[in-house]
Amino acid sequence: MLKSLTTVGGNTMVSRVLGFVRDLVLARVFGADAATDAFFVAFKIPNFLRRLFAEGAFATAFVPVLMEYKEQRSHDELKALVDHVAGTLGLVLLVVSFVGVVAAPLLVSVFAFGWVMEGAVEKLDLAAQMLRLTFPYLLFISLTAFAGGILNAHNRFAIPAFTPVLLNLCLIGAALWLSPMFDQPVVALAWGVLVAGVVQFTFQLPFLHRLQLFPGFRPAPRHEGVRRIMKLMVPALFAVSIVQINLLLDTVLASFLQTGSISWLYYSDRLMEFPQGVLGVALATVILPGLSRRHADGDPESFSQTLDWGLRTTVLLGAPAAAGLAVLSAPMITTLFMSDNFDARDVHMASLSLMAYSVGLLAFILIKVLAPGYYARQDTRTPVHIGLIAMGVNMLFNLVLIFPLQHAGLALATSLSAFVNAGLLFRGLRQRNVYQPGAEWKTLWLRTLVGCVVMVGVLRWGMPSLEDWIAAGTLLRAGWLALWIGIGMTVYGACLYATGIRLRHLQNTRQAGKQE
Repeated sequence: MLKSLTTVGGNTMVSRVLGFVRDLVLARVFGADAATDAFFVAFKIPNFLRRLFAEGAFATAFVPVLMEYKEQRSHDELKALVDHVAGTLGLVLLVVSFVGVVAAPLLVSVFAFGWVMEGAVEKLDLAAQMLRLTFPYLLFISLTAFAGGILNAHNRFAIPAFTPVLLNLCLIGAALWLSPMFDQPVVALAWGVLVAGVVQFTFQLPFLHRLQLFPGFRPAPRHEGVRRIMKLMVPALFAVSIVQINLLLDTVLASFLQTGSISWLYYSDRLMEFPQGVLGVALATVILPGLSRRHADGDPESFSQTLDWGLRTTVLLGAPAAAGLAVLSAPMITTLFMSDNFDARDVHMASLSLMAYSVGLLAFILIKVLAPGYYARQDTRTPVHIGLIAMGVNMLFNLVLIFPLQHAGLALATSLSAFVNAGLLFRGLRQRNVYQPGAEWKTLWLRTLVGCVVMVGVLRWGMPSLEDWIAAGTLLRAGWLALWIGIGMTVYGACLYATGIRLRHLQNTRQAGKQE
C-alpha cells in the first residue's frame, strides 16, 4: 500500500504542479475580475457535481461492489457488471447533462444568487453561456472516474492518477492559444474544459481493453450489482462530498461580497488542494480498495490496521503540510499569481483565505481516510448523518464569521466544520470497534508537534519579509520559495529523525509494534 501511495501521490503531484502552472497562466492572462468570476462559477458547478457523483458517491459505492465481484465472482460476471454500470451511468448522465445545458441560466442564478440581487446581468449571462459548454464535462469525467475505479481495483493506480494532467494541458492551451480568437477571451476556457473531458475518458479506454473490461454500455438498472450500487449511492451522494458542498456554499455567499472574492477563494482553494490532492486523494484512492478487499475477506484485524496506517500517514505528512501552508501562504500567492492583473491587494486577500483553509487541511485529509472505513463496509448511512451535522455547523460558522472576516471567514468556517466531520467519523468507527488505534499514538503526536513547531519557527525567523517577496523578480521569488520549502521539509524531517521516527512508522500497526 505504501508503494501504491507513492505511485498515486507522485502522479498526483505532477498533476498538481501542472495545475499550478495552469492557475499561474490563468491569473496572468485573465487576472481576477468579473469575467473570471463568471468562469469559475461556470466551472465550479459541473466540477462540484463531478466530485459529488464521480469521485464521491459513485466511487465509494462502485469500488466495494466491484471488489466483491472481482474477488468472489467469475470474469464474465465482472464484465457484465462493468457493461451494465457503464450503460446505466452513461444514460443517466446524458439526461442530466441535457437538463443542465437547458437550465444553465437558472443554475447560475441559484449558485450565484448575489449577482441576481445586485442586477449583474452581464456576469449572469456570461456564466450561463460558459456553463452550457462546461456542463457536459460532467458526463465524460464521470465515465473517466468509472474507468479509473476499475483500473484501481486491479492495482493499476498510475494511469488514473496521471489522467488529470490532461485537463491542465487543455486549459493551458485554451488560455494561451485559443483565447485570442474569442471576443470574450475567457470563453476559451469553457471550451478547454469540454475538450478535456473527452480526452481524459478516451485516454483510459485502451488500458481497460488490456484487462478485457472494455465497457459495453448496456443499460440495465435492474441488474443485481447495479441496484446495489445505486442503493449505496443515494446516501453517499451527500455524505462523501460534504466538504465540496461547504465550498460551494462559500461561493454562493461570496457572490454577495466585493468583486474578486470568488476568485480569491478559488486561488487559495487551489493551493490548499495541492497537499490535499497529493496526500488526501492518494490515500483515499489506495485505501478504499484495500479496505474493501479486507472486508470481503472477513479480516477485521487487517481492516483496523489498514485504517491505522492511513491515519498515521495523514498525521505525519498532513500536519507539517498544514503548518507550512499557513506560514508560506502570502509568499506562495505572490510567487505563483502576482502580475499586472493580480496585484498586491489580490495577493493579500487570497493569502487570508489560504491561511484560513490551511487550518482545516489535516481534517480534510482525515475525512478522506476515515470515510472509506464506512464505505468499504457498505455503510453509507452513517456518514450522511454526520455530514448533515457538519453542514449545519458550517452554515452557522459562515453566518458568524462572514461579517468580521468577509471571504476569509467563509474559508475558516469550512475548516472548522471539517474538524467536526472528521471527529464524528472517528468516534463512530471507535464506538463500533471497527478501528483500534495502535499503541504509539501519543508519542507520534508529540514527535509530529515538535517537528512542526521547530519548522514554523525556522521559517518565520529566516524568510524574507512579504515586502521583499513583492519587490523581487519572478525568478528570485521562485528560487526563494523552492529554497524555503526545501528548508522546511529538511528541518521537519530532521526533527522526526532526532525524536525517533523511522520509515517503519508508515508500516502497519502490527509491524511497527513488533519493532518498538
